Amino acid sequence: MNDSFVLTNNENIEENDGLSLKSKRRLRNAKAANTIKAYNSDWRDFVDWCAYNKVEALPALPETIVNYVNDLADNAKANTVARRITAISENHIAAGYSRENNPAKSALVRAAIASIRREKGTFQHGKAPILLETIHLLAGCFENIDDLARLRDRALLFLGFAGAFRRSELVNVQIEDLTFTPQGLIVFIPRAKGDQLGKGSTIAIPYAPDKSICAVRAVQEWIQSAGLKEGPLFRPFKKNHELRDIQMSDKSVALIVKKYIAAAGLNPKDFAGHSLRRGFATSAAQHDVDALSIMRQTRHKSEKMVHRYIEQGNIFKENPLNRMFDK
Repeated sequence: MNDSFVLTNNENIEENDGLSLKSKRRLRNAKAANTIKAYNSDWRDFVDWCAYNKVEALPALPETIVNYVNDLADNAKANTVARRITAISENHIAAGYSRENNPAKSALVRAAIASIRREKGTFQHGKAPILLETIHLLAGCFENIDDLARLRDRALLFLGFAGAFRRSELVNVQIEDLTFTPQGLIVFIPRAKGDQLGKGSTIAIPYAPDKSICAVRAVQEWIQSAGLKEGPLFRPFKKNHELRDIQMSDKSVALIVKKYIAAAGLNPKDFAGHSLRRGFATSAAQHDVDALSIMRQTRHKSEKMVHRYIEQGNIFKENPLNRMFDK
């Protein structure tokens, strides 16, 4: 049944004699690699459930999908259920099923997910944000730096916050993507999560008045001390402490975050790699930065998530109790 995941091996494309090899190669890349990986994982879960219950996964009946998501909903969040349905739908589309014949688009499945959302809610518990005051706290971990690893880690943390980077974006930054100016640093991002067409975007990071938390100076010192000329900005070290030529894993970002959060006296379980990006947006909201300016730095395409950060950032500032206490 694993061969039924046609998003990576689509016979409608591979066996189409009317398509050139170049066309087939481009069609294989119609969706981002991380998206395909997530869909593949979700589809395998559905296939395993179908195999256990002795029902067909492709094509699936609407009743099969409804029964699957109801079993899934016993232990999963509503958003996870919705994502699984998307994976099932996308795989049926890749297999040649039109919207009218796609079982995941049926009224029965839509009613099932609406019921699950109403019952379980859609609130997502995220990791704690690394706020501007947290960055000041972390700066205390980097006084009198005497080794390259800590110079790298400081640059990664400060740049990750100042540029509101996703983990994958941060580790993908190349020396060639950086432009230093009298005002600060410009970082070019060739491709990001919300930029499926690869138009690219730029992020401006000014010098911070407080040198101890300045991302631009931290990046400059890291580059100069490591002698970097080209290639990945953030790299792992060998066991003998020599710098490698490859980029770091995005999972390393979370490990570095947790390491210094713990050193600063906070609970590392509350934080993750996304805490840097989330923290920038929340801190910006706390400092009355408008939604469009936040979106320019975070590269969000929708205001929905940004307004959620703004609400979180202002949860105390606009609390009615403050006015009551003032009187």
